Formats: sequence, C-alpha cells, structure tokens
Amino acid sequence: MTTDPGGGILVVDDDEAFRSFVSELFESIGYRVRQLASGAAVLPAVAEERPAAILLDVQLPGLNGYEVCRELRERYGDSLAIVFISGERTAALDRVGGLLLGADDYLNKPVDPAELITRVRRLVERPRSNGHAATANEKLESLTRREHEVLDLLAEGLRQEEIAGRLVISPKTVATHIQRILGKLEVRSRAQAVSVVLREDRDVSGHGAHLPLDLLV
Repeated sequence: MTTDPGGGILVVDDDEAFRSFVSELFESIGYRVRQLASGAAVLPAVAEERPAAILLDVQLPGLNGYEVCRELRERYGDSLAIVFISGERTAALDRVGGLLLGADDYLNKPVDPAELITRVRRLVERPRSNGHAATANEKLESLTRREHEVLDLLAEGLRQEEIAGRLVISPKTVATHIQRILGKLEVRSRAQAVSVVLREDRDVSGHGAHLPLDLLV
C-alpha cells in the first residue's frame, strides 16, 4: 500500500461522479483525498492544509483552472504538484498553455486509472523545492543541438512521428532522443520536460507571465 504524502491529494472538478471516481481510486491505495467543486474554493483549502498534489479541471465555476494554477504557483512556487485533467480542453494548445502556466502534467479525460496513479505518484514522491527553476537552465544547457530541436517540437505539441518527419529522422531515433532528454532534465514524462523548457522561456523573456488567459479559456 502507498504511504500517504503530507497533505494528501486535492481533487478539484465540478463533475461529482469524476471526483468520486478519482477519490476512490487514490483512497484504495492509501492516499487521503479532499474534494472541491469550484476554483474559488481551492486557494482557501490550500492555505488551510497544503496538499502534495492537486488534480485540477480546467473548466470550473468561478475561477477557472488556469487562473487557479497561476495563483498557486505565485504563492507556493514548485512546492506542490499540479496536474490538469480536462475533458473539454484537449488540444495541443491547451496542454501547452497549461504547462506554460506551471502545471506539472496535463491529462485528457477519459483518463486511464493506472496511468493517472503512476503519473501522480511519481510527482508526489519526487523531491520538490522552490529552487527548481534556478537549475533548469543548467539542465537545458546539457542538451545537444538535436535534443533541443526535439524538445522544442515537443513543446509545440508535435507527436513522435511528426517530429521524425520534421527532422527527417526515424521515430525510433526520436524516441532515443526523448529518453536522453528526460534523463538530462531529471524528469519522468514528456509533459514534465516541456514544462521545464516553457518555464525557462517564461523566466527569461517574461512572455509566459503575460500570456492572455482569454486565449486559454
């Protein structure tokens, strides 16, 4: 059985059936779960007890998920894991927007239970600190030119086969580059790798901090 992380998991979704499904899923492996139905309720709940992870819908009454994510990152930095789970905002632009605002991962509904558990456990069990962004540039500098090209195309939302076509290399070679990128950036998923490069671009240029939320909602 899983050891429950401090603060447990906060599930934020206006779909009661989905909240119940996710709660039962994580409670069955030993996690403590709290449920919320609106974005406006998140900040007070986190201030009262900081969770290890927040599973956050995008389309929420009151504050939407993107606004909540941005506010949480401004207040708490990288100290908690944020995972978007959306059934409506599923395009590549939506995923990139969510990662740019600071989410650690972005999943589409319907979500596979085993995949959800695996991704969330990896996030809550890894060490987290507000100093993560300070070392991101060093990690990115360790990438080769080709690895940078692959990572940039991942950030654009391209699939492995599409990257292979763009760079005129085989999908297998792309997969090898991606595995090396994950290792150098010390992350476990492509979404987390994209998050690193997007956050670094935002910190350097400041553009991400001013991304119009009306383009993402």
